[in-house]
Amino acid sequence: MTSSQTSDTPNPPILGKPLKPSFFARSVHDVAPDLIGATLLVDGVGGIIVEVEAYHHTEPAAHSHRGPTPRNMVMFGPPGFTYVYRSYGIHWCMNFVCEKNGSAAAVLIRALQPTHGIPAMRRRRGLHDERLLCSGPGKLCEALGISIAHNALPLDAPPIAVYQRTAKFEVVTGVRIGITKAVDLPWRYGLKGSKFLSKPFRNVAP
Repeated sequence: MTSSQTSDTPNPPILGKPLKPSFFARSVHDVAPDLIGATLLVDGVGGIIVEVEAYHHTEPAAHSHRGPTPRNMVMFGPPGFTYVYRSYGIHWCMNFVCEKNGSAAAVLIRALQPTHGIPAMRRRRGLHDERLLCSGPGKLCEALGISIAHNALPLDAPPIAVYQRTAKFEVVTGVRIGITKAVDLPWRYGLKGSKFLSKPFRNVAP
């Protein structure tokens, strides 16, 4: 491990098997909750996924709703690739493309529990509190050094790796955050009781 890949967590969790494209070639509503407890690493830096949101071209909050554009074209391609975009011209956000080629569905990675490369995350974010390093989609991209250069990259090849969860996690659901359309859809999924969420779940359903 290089210095950027080391973790100051005494015993980082044991990583499961790398997830293959076939994992993502399913309904976005199956993939999203199954990602809770998986581990995302970018150049060896990252942590346990504790919060995600599902998006599908059939609903107006999805970037793919109005059809393909140069920005969202990767969403219309095969599953198992990244879709990275700039939010409000400020923050990068990372998504995992799901479902069959042309379906244009993706999972937004909203929050991580840092486990690997925490010193590098702290340098990039300019703060110390682990709970705040990756508690939001823009924050985790900054912490992991994700930018537009990571758009359309495979999820099963360097510099990105996603590992299956190695234990059972209780997943809760709720409405998505920071959108103005399809606000009633309960397509946000999170690790119950996690202190690393971007926001708490209200009136959660298991």
